Amino acid sequence: MGTRPHAPARYAVCLLLATALGVVGCSDSPSARQPTTPTPAPQKTSPEETCTKLVSYWAKETLKGSKWSGLDWEQKGLSNEQYAIHEEIVAAGRAEAKHQGREAGLRLIDRLAKQKCVAQNGAIGSSENWRSPE
Repeated sequence: MGTRPHAPARYAVCLLLATALGVVGCSDSPSARQPTTPTPAPQKTSPEETCTKLVSYWAKETLKGSKWSGLDWEQKGLSNEQYAIHEEIVAAGRAEAKHQGREAGLRLIDRLAKQKCVAQNGAIGSSENWRSPE
């Protein structure tokens, strides 16, 4: 059967189209590139900071009576030692809230969480399944 009369023209159009797409896709011109924004370097969070954030957050949620405050220590992402700190500072926060108001209780929780997490180097030693949030 031979080639059709317009076959060479079709091949030429396909070649031109492929070349044009290739040039557009590989262009080094500034307009073809996506704007670049600096990517911030990931910041390492120390075990003490992670402990303070987790324990303080969950202790305050417990004091407020939020719907998620009833999760167990594993669901909250706490180690055994962090959970012990949690329970201790929730009790202190409740006592403070009873005498000085809820805001005072919440502030006390923040202070105690930081103090105790730093004193216990992040309180991660007793948890076999705790992993750094890296």
